[in-house]
Amino acid sequence: MRRVTLFVNGGGSGPRAGKVVAVYGALSDLLSVASSKLCIKAAHLYNGKGGLIDDIALIRDDDVLYVSEGEPFIDPEADGEGIVDKSAMCTDWITLNVGGQYFTTTRSTLVNKEPESMLAHMFRDKIGAWGNKKDHRGGFLIDRSPEYFMPILNYLRHGQLIVNKGLNLLGVLEEAKFFGIDSLIEQLEQLIKNSLPAEDHSPISRKEFVRFLLATPTKSELRCQQGLNFRGTDLSRLDLRYINFKMANLSNCNLSHANLCSSNLERADLSGAIVDGANLQGVKMLCSNAEGASLKGCNFEDPSGLKANLEGANLKGVDMEGSQMTGINLRVATLKNAKLKNCNLRGATLAGTDLENCDLSGCDLQEANLRGSNVKGAIFEEMLTPLHMSQSVR
Repeated sequence: MRRVTLFVNGGGSGPRAGKVVAVYGALSDLLSVASSKLCIKAAHLYNGKGGLIDDIALIRDDDVLYVSEGEPFIDPEADGEGIVDKSAMCTDWITLNVGGQYFTTTRSTLVNKEPESMLAHMFRDKIGAWGNKKDHRGGFLIDRSPEYFMPILNYLRHGQLIVNKGLNLLGVLEEAKFFGIDSLIEQLEQLIKNSLPAEDHSPISRKEFVRFLLATPTKSELRCQQGLNFRGTDLSRLDLRYINFKMANLSNCNLSHANLCSSNLERADLSGAIVDGANLQGVKMLCSNAEGASLKGCNFEDPSGLKANLEGANLKGVDMEGSQMTGINLRVATLKNAKLKNCNLRGATLAGTDLENCDLSGCDLQEANLRGSNVKGAIFEEMLTPLHMSQSVR
């Protein structure tokens, strides 16, 4: 790749005056780079002898070129008469009227730090490339918020982001995006992210939940779905009817003697929970995980005929001794090693259910559907109603 050294037309050849740039693309690309590096509106390129370059192919590696805004070539070796330092344009003091507040700065401040920003394009030329309008005091009019513009201007001045206490960072971020200050946008986004409170995954306390219940109208649907953590919380003896606990974390929760009538516990985590003596009439526990939970003496039987649905639930090792489960749906549920002693399972759907090593002694299984269930190692002694083995039982 070719490299050239660019000077403003008529400028000297000192070590600080030139800008070394790469040559690529078309001549217009090089002129664009020259405009940015030298803070002028580049129009023509000349070689050291004043020859006008109209084709990028004429440029050789390590050439020294002079950039003009359209004026004729000025010999840098001349005695200085008529030489104008175009780079001085970028240090002219200017006044900005931003939303009614005045800011005084220089063109170099607005151009050099972020040469591709909107502000750089607006003020790269002395007259304003965008035809910026001025007020009666000569201030360039910019219809933006002054309080959010101040940190932007200071950043362009010294490269440090300084925001006064109490100033909304989101407002500063919007200004940075509007003016195209790319290097500042990332900093602001990270600051905003760091300023947000850490996500609280701690369990909801009984006190917090009771306050929540009291503030909810009785006719409103209360949703405590996925994402809410009740792990280990004492919710015993509370009225939790019709509440949606779908996919909630209720593991090791104390729900003893709670009223969960018609509540939705679909795919909820109830592992290790204590639900003894709870009212579970019409409850929905499809595919829930209640492994190792205690549901002794629970009432699943709804006099109105609404049946509890525990289809596909994981009930491994649960203790449901003495529960009333007439008509309950336990189809394809897993009840391996569960204790169902003295349960009322009359008319229950147990098709495809895994009852391996279950204790079903003393159970009422009259009219229960055990088709396709796995009863390997299950205990059926002292059943209140004989089990009809004519049904397909494995």
